[in-house]
Amino acid sequence: AWSIERPPGDTAGCTFCHTSSEERCSTCHQRHQFDPAVARHSEQCKACHWGKDHRDWEAYDISIHGVVYQVNKWNPQEFDFSKKLADADYVGPTCQYCHLRGGHHNVQRLSTVYTSMGMSNADRGAPLWKEKRETWVSVCDDCHSPRFARENLQAMDEACKDAGLKYTETFKVAENLMLDGMGEPMPKDLAPDWSGQHIWSLKIGAYHDGPKYGGAQGESGEFRMSNCSDTERICFESVGYWMTYIMKGMAHGSWNDATYCDGSFGMDRWLVKAKAASEQARRFTALEKETGINWVPSEFWRKGDYLEQLTGTRIVKEFPGKTIFDLCPEPGWLDT
Repeated sequence: AWSIERPPGDTAGCTFCHTSSEERCSTCHQRHQFDPAVARHSEQCKACHWGKDHRDWEAYDISIHGVVYQVNKWNPQEFDFSKKLADADYVGPTCQYCHLRGGHHNVQRLSTVYTSMGMSNADRGAPLWKEKRETWVSVCDDCHSPRFARENLQAMDEACKDAGLKYTETFKVAENLMLDGMGEPMPKDLAPDWSGQHIWSLKIGAYHDGPKYGGAQGESGEFRMSNCSDTERICFESVGYWMTYIMKGMAHGSWNDATYCDGSFGMDRWLVKAKAASEQARRFTALEKETGINWVPSEFWRKGDYLEQLTGTRIVKEFPGKTIFDLCPEPGWLDT
């Protein structure tokens, strides 16, 4: 929702994929051909599954599996795309070989603990995930030993756990700054979020509700990509981008990607940036208090042609006193 509440021109990359792959067979099978041999190439996934917040193609492409694919894909003895996936004897896995195993079309079936593309602090070893994890191992042991597969799955677990510790600390820095009245700007100084509320935008583990976060008991703020403080945007990128890189990199065997390419090293940098921004805000606040300066946020946080196009501003204007949750036709509507 933090993406699609923006003007249509901003979200072309979202809507072109989310209104095609979910509705049309031709997204993967290509119109006028509809040849399964074409749909079995990893590049078919590349059209949608890449980018900052779902780095699948990049993770696969620079992994050892992706390199094997790129080097050998023109050799029909190594990659015979005319065979059904269940019968193919590929020299290395494609996206389809793992995710569409046996020809089924439920891509997430062959994922492990998905949890918002790795962004949730889930207990990855919980019994809830046992079946998915065993299925994941069963795919790897087509070529590797089950022990090898489980060791790599554990390595991904550890990487995700470490990343969760970093993003939790990053969010805590922002939370403490806001609670101490030093966030620049504060929720009350901003145009409404996409739901039509003026509530702090970040969440850690549970909903933050109550007056100290800008809302009533039971209310929670919604993630913002725009019109928020620099520290909040840093937090968003830390979990929305870098933590996703780590999970996707480890899941696809792109260990370098999970570390160097804005993965764990990127999260380190964003944590430092959040701490530095917090320190600067606290120093400014102390100086303003000492000198008697009463800082008032600029009007551009509340107004502007760009902000006028966002969902929250329209809700406030057209339905005073309401939020998008009041306007939902039935409970659970947003979930579907």
